[in-house]
Amino acid sequence: MKIKIKRIDKSLPLPAYQTAGSVAFDLMARVAVTILPGAIGYVPLNVCIGTPKGFMLMIAARSSLHKRGLMLSNGVVIGDQDFCGNGDEYKAVLYNFSDKSVTVERGDRLVQGTFVPVLKCAWNEVDEMSAEDRGGIGSTG
Repeated sequence: MKIKIKRIDKSLPLPAYQTAGSVAFDLMARVAVTILPGAIGYVPLNVCIGTPKGFMLMIAARSSLHKRGLMLSNGVVIGDQDFCGNGDEYKAVLYNFSDKSVTVERGDRLVQGTFVPVLKCAWNEVDEMSAEDRGGIGSTG
């Protein structure tokens, strides 16, 4: 699948799959950003991406991000098909859960992206659901 991509800083490489078995490509910081303890920082990821029709771009933390005292503040990022303009640079919104300032350096690989097929639904509103209640969230232990 060919994907349109625009790099803001062409001296940084394109996102890349790090191994033959990788299902997601790594995205990196375009600039250095220092995030204070207990604060949120916005790290530009150097790319505008043309997500194809029928897909979403899902961005998740790399498995090592927590070792730096950081996590994605919103869990995962869902990139819409129409977030693809020249100024629509993706950013990692990172929360520093440590007690020290954390500096993300230019070129650091922080998050990973993959394209996920999506289906749109049409709602069929009903007054009653036909299944029995399961007992709420966490009901299976």
